[in-house]
Amino acid sequence: MELNRNHYFAAGVLCVLIGVQLRTFDSFVLNEKASAYIAEQFSDGPTVATAGPWKPSLMPATPQGKRTVQIPRWSGLLMYSVGAVLLLHSLAMPKPGGG
Repeated sequence: MELNRNHYFAAGVLCVLIGVQLRTFDSFVLNEKASAYIAEQFSDGPTVATAGPWKPSLMPATPQGKRTVQIPRWSGLLMYSVGAVLLLHSLAMPKPGGG
């Protein structure tokens, strides 16, 4: 599939909106389930298999609370820049259908 003007425009708008969100918030707090998933995927620590009466599950060996993800200040500006380039490129392209 070939990308046309509308695809570039939509991607540019999406990047600008993500940039707005990244510039608005300084950090995100993950819930316990997401924090446990991140700890499981990115840690080399052992996991302990615990079997409860309803379902078996793998839990981290050291219990961890909620994690906070700090967003770099420049990431919003990066998304603004990428979105602006995509928007300007979409305006420079010919209209779909040759019209």
